[in-house]
Amino acid sequence: TYYPHGEVGLRNANTLTRAAIGAFLIGALFDPAFSVWLFFELSVVAFALDAVDGWLARRSGLTSGVGARFDMETDSGLAAVLAVWILMEGTAGPEVLVLGFARYWFLAAMVALPALRAELPPSFRRKAVCVFQIGTLIALILPVTPPSVALPAAMIAAMLVIWSFAIDIVWLLRRGA
Repeated sequence: TYYPHGEVGLRNANTLTRAAIGAFLIGALFDPAFSVWLFFELSVVAFALDAVDGWLARRSGLTSGVGARFDMETDSGLAAVLAVWILMEGTAGPEVLVLGFARYWFLAAMVALPALRAELPPSFRRKAVCVFQIGTLIALILPVTPPSVALPAAMIAAMLVIWSFAIDIVWLLRRGA
């Protein structure tokens, strides 16, 4: 993918900030004394910044496939870190890994199924499911979320993620056949 602009732009700087927060949160996974509230707050900041970068790109005229991919991979990385935190905290079980690692399982499937490597058209469904997915992960990190809500929330979000990926996989396989 080619980046057609001579400058990084605010959008990519914003996404880089989100990636840095995600990297910081990876370190927090290895600190048993790390504050769950600080982890939650940084997750909320990263999530809120995600709402800003597309707007910045359109406003500045610096949209690109590279920027969109950078944004998507940053979202995926954040989801993975949040899912691991939730699993380590015992808030939810292995079902939460679907929320954190679906993108990476899809990438692995591309090795076996080259048809999955084709470009997908833009999709509001994909964006909405991603927002629901990360929003659910953040809600599961919130220390005051009732345990009785955690499993149903994780299961509903996981089903939505699987449904969304299934639609894309079927579409890609039909086009590649």
